Amino acid sequence: MNLFRHAQFYTTVNHLKDLPTTAAEIAFVGRSNAGKSSAINTLTNHTRLAYVSKTPGRTQHINFFELTNGGFMVDLPGYGYAQVPEAIRRHWVTLLGDYLQTRAQLIGLILIMDARHPLKELDKQMLDFFAGTNRPVHILLSKADKLSKNEQIKTLASVKKALQPYFARQQVTVQLFSSLKKHGIDEVNQIVADWFDQHASLPVAETDTPVQKANN
Repeated sequence: MNLFRHAQFYTTVNHLKDLPTTAAEIAFVGRSNAGKSSAINTLTNHTRLAYVSKTPGRTQHINFFELTNGGFMVDLPGYGYAQVPEAIRRHWVTLLGDYLQTRAQLIGLILIMDARHPLKELDKQMLDFFAGTNRPVHILLSKADKLSKNEQIKTLASVKKALQPYFARQQVTVQLFSSLKKHGIDEVNQIVADWFDQHASLPVAETDTPVQKANN
């Protein structure tokens, strides 16, 4: 079953206090020009579920979408680019960081990277930042269609090699993905379905993070 295909917009929030009550959710994050919105639209088979713009940094809130299994997909603000006033940029950074660190319902993170420019410093910082949550990360090397078949193979191998230090401390997986060619959809779907299945099998007490408990 494709969890994403019939996703429906649920709500958008700009403050943690307004986050909805959910049982479990997975989040999408990435640099502002990495192709995150295009990936979400491709996975859901919807042309404008997530807003796509030629101007990076347009996702300014946390957007929730309900999936077919009752779980939620969360579109987070992009990082690394924002032609906005500094006060607003700081708010985005705080909102993104606090959500990733404290949201008990978050069971996994989809990290989008441009396959032509993977593992930029901010991407590595995101992996470092999220490692303490003990939640899995799945990396989509987007825009893979911009590379030749040979380049795709070399890029995937190179990224896996560079990720070796991360594999030792956190659950990280990686794949090639193309929104244009609709390549990699089944692989993402299987990864996310496994996350939801694993979460559903946990005792209730294990579904909360210590940080979230402390904030309740």
